[in-house]
Amino acid sequence: MRAWLLAHRTVVGVVVIALVVLAGGGYVASVAVSARSAAAPVTAAVTGDLLFVEQDDGRSRVEKAALADPGGPRGGTPWRCQRVYAAGGTTACLRLAGPGPSYEAAIVDDGGREVRTVPLPGTPSRARVSASGNVVSWTTFVSGDSYLVAGGFSTRTGVLDLRSGELVESLEGFTSTVDGVARSAEDRNFWGVTVAADDRTFYATMSSGGRTWLVEGDLAARTTRTVRPGAECPSLSPDGTRVAYKKRTDGRLGPWELVVLDLTTDREHSLPGTGGVDDQAVWLDDATLAYGKAAAGQKPSIYRVPADGSAGPELLVPHASSPVPVR
Repeated sequence: MRAWLLAHRTVVGVVVIALVVLAGGGYVASVAVSARSAAAPVTAAVTGDLLFVEQDDGRSRVEKAALADPGGPRGGTPWRCQRVYAAGGTTACLRLAGPGPSYEAAIVDDGGREVRTVPLPGTPSRARVSASGNVVSWTTFVSGDSYLVAGGFSTRTGVLDLRSGELVESLEGFTSTVDGVARSAEDRNFWGVTVAADDRTFYATMSSGGRTWLVEGDLAARTTRTVRPGAECPSLSPDGTRVAYKKRTDGRLGPWELVVLDLTTDREHSLPGTGGVDDQAVWLDDATLAYGKAAAGQKPSIYRVPADGSAGPELLVPHASSPVPVR
């Protein structure tokens, strides 16, 4: 009798293990199917002049709304993106690519066709497309790639030129100068690219030795030079005269707020009420910025604020992120 019970228990154990394995396989298959569904080409016509990622249901659906009536009717898209950006007929969607999880940048043209996908080395953080639609950039968080903290994280920023097909996998290979002095330290880290109208000049954040700078770069020469300390996640205005970025209000540990730098006068001013922002702001037009912000324990929402600092921010779209003006 005891022998029979032992044999019976062995069979039951094997069955349970098999069911667990099958369930795990089902989960992986489900993730893969989800990723393939996200990769479906865009075919639906949508309306609205503000693109964003809906955060209500956790599915990262990309939707459109009218800036004049952001609380009104929305147009849906088939995209599922962690970050999205569109300009000049090109859309960049940073999205889930499969189990792991793994991620990729999907580049879509104005006809809704995916023209290229690029594997990403980490979790999506920032995405940008130049005004012409020719240059796409992204930043990801990369685990275990920090030179400062064992097992920490750093960022990896890539740039893709759709005209030539040339892919720069990381800006860390560019030649950098800090206050005119060459810097080749291994801990150089870049994030938050914004490209000028010439599709060559760009601004970004560089960190090294525990400090951060706003840098101006040249994509053709593969160089960067520091412009100003303390600036993060820059965004160049449509007219090319100003750069908005987040900056710590109290040394290296204080909360961020949005600041606008006039490139002609080299003067900056802060935007009241934007404390706690942690986003790469976008210019809705030459006078207005938008950004995503999440309060503690809450889903992020999108706000807009005058770029001249004349008034505080106002809620634009609740439970949403990654705002993009559709021009």
